[in-house]
Amino acid sequence: MMTLDPILLIGGYGAIGTSTARTLRADHPNVPLLIGGRDRVKAVKAAAEIGNAEGVVLDLSAEDLGLGQRPVSAVAVFLRDDKATSLRFAQSRGVPHFGIASGLQEIGPEVAAFMHRPNAAPVVLGAEWLVGATTVPTLELAKAFSEVHDIALGALVDEQEVIGSASTADIEHLSTTFPAALARRDRAYSWLVGEDSTAEFHAVDGTAVKAAAFSSIDIVSLATVTGAANVQFNLASGVSSTRRRGGPLSTEIVIELAGMDHEGRQLRTRHAVVHDGTVRLTGLGVAMVLERLLGLDGNPAAPAGLYFPYQLLDGTAYIPRLEETGGAIIELEVL
Repeated sequence: MMTLDPILLIGGYGAIGTSTARTLRADHPNVPLLIGGRDRVKAVKAAAEIGNAEGVVLDLSAEDLGLGQRPVSAVAVFLRDDKATSLRFAQSRGVPHFGIASGLQEIGPEVAAFMHRPNAAPVVLGAEWLVGATTVPTLELAKAFSEVHDIALGALVDEQEVIGSASTADIEHLSTTFPAALARRDRAYSWLVGEDSTAEFHAVDGTAVKAAAFSSIDIVSLATVTGAANVQFNLASGVSSTRRRGGPLSTEIVIELAGMDHEGRQLRTRHAVVHDGTVRLTGLGVAMVLERLLGLDGNPAAPAGLYFPYQLLDGTAYIPRLEETGGAIIELEVL
């Protein structure tokens, strides 16, 4: 069994960090973890609950993050790091860096850091919606098409879900950093403002949901891979379909594709990814990306490079893990 230095989870005692740590612990009980943040009490408490973990206080203004020469095998960041200190730290140690808080408008510092030291280690631009839960299923569903012309994504977060103060603040920040939302229309990338950025999609149960266009990294990823002329990501908060029918809350991602099938006929499909919440689904994606980066999945560790999560997540492995954690990809009626 391979021996690793601890994986450093910055903000690891938050909701998504804790979910990631629990997923890693369940599948890799011998991999040590460092649960880091500003609050020692929270870090130590979370580490004790997870097991084979240690809580550490971090200083994101220090180039060594306050860790001195302590070795780590990878750095995962669940909060905003405006100074990119964690990325410089990871590159100086030659270990992978994976951040999920830098939105499409903010990836410049990470791209520049990678370009400056392209051979140092993997750098993952991780702010896909729920870290692979949108891109990976969409790309799997796109295999039914010879040409994908249109991709419409609708994400519904239940208004009662608690995703953590840092995560909530990050979403609000990404929505207000730039007063426009990116979409792809007729092969051109466009910034939508005002009424153009308002949208509507139908939830899993058919209920019409008011939404707003959102500048998710998924837009550029999916447009590049599929060549789709039109791609838009719409985000809404409200009552999830499961809770509307009296069950527990859930998170859902509606995926609508249009194009040509492999026989040259027009094809439209509509599916949804459904899970019991954004936190567990995001934690699964982060854990699986870390597994791939470090070779914990049984394959060679990922080489230095600049990655989106979908490039590191194999759909044939991701979808079964999604289902094992209570999620599903369901086919919906085309409207």
